[in-house]
Amino acid sequence: MTRQNVGMGTILMIAATFIFAMQDGISRHLAGTYNVFMIVMIRYWVFAVFVMALSLRGGGLKRALQSERPGLQFFRGAILAIEILIMVTAFVRMGLVDGPAIFASYPLLITALSGPILGERIGWRRWSLVFVGFIGVMIIIKPGSGVISFDAIFPFTAALCFALYGILNRYVSRFDSADVTFFYTGLAGAVVTSLVGVWFWEPMLPGDWLWMGLLCVTSISSHFLLIKAYELAEASAIQPFAYLQLPFSAALGVFAFGDVIRANVLIGAIIVVGAGVVTFLRARQVARR
Repeated sequence: MTRQNVGMGTILMIAATFIFAMQDGISRHLAGTYNVFMIVMIRYWVFAVFVMALSLRGGGLKRALQSERPGLQFFRGAILAIEILIMVTAFVRMGLVDGPAIFASYPLLITALSGPILGERIGWRRWSLVFVGFIGVMIIIKPGSGVISFDAIFPFTAALCFALYGILNRYVSRFDSADVTFFYTGLAGAVVTSLVGVWFWEPMLPGDWLWMGLLCVTSISSHFLLIKAYELAEASAIQPFAYLQLPFSAALGVFAFGDVIRANVLIGAIIVVGAGVVTFLRARQVARR
């Protein structure tokens, strides 16, 4: 891997995280007016069409559906769709500062769950970092502060779902190709969101359809950039840059929606992100050994 590859991979990762943050802002804007189930359903319809088009270019739908564990693949894709529904709700209820700060704990949850689910050995150092990260989440939530503590259930549940999704990604990669996994992600998400979203359909203003189209474009482009980033550089080199989504989302929340960055959220987010980065670096050291 050359320095140029790592550099370009880093640029693409930063671009992807920036687009993810913009995507969160558009989702919050639309979900503030329309039902969240309908918004996510339309987004998944476009995503499903995209993955189907990719599968037709890469060998056909039959090949894309050939999984050794189709039920598990569908469940994995459904978990991601549920996570998105919950997280968009969190954006509406908590804004783009508090919600993403709590959601940033998902790498620590992956560490905690990878032991019992994947059978990986987690040493005391990484368990300590998970505990430190949990303290950071508690600082953000401020237990006993009322509605903020209750609303924190949404981003934390979304983080738990995303952690489970990430673990299942690692598990299915043992027997299915990335193309199959990507196809099931779009298929399962479209099916799950449609089962609920069609019951909440409501007319959308022409101007908001433009926002909806932009949301679909950002959803596809961000995932494309992420895939290309991992093609150009090792995950160990660029993964820490994924945390840039947190300040990107916070800046958008402050300037576009009038969110406020409270001191406890800033301190807690620094602790959570710091614990997550150190956990990642520790895992890389263990893998090299």
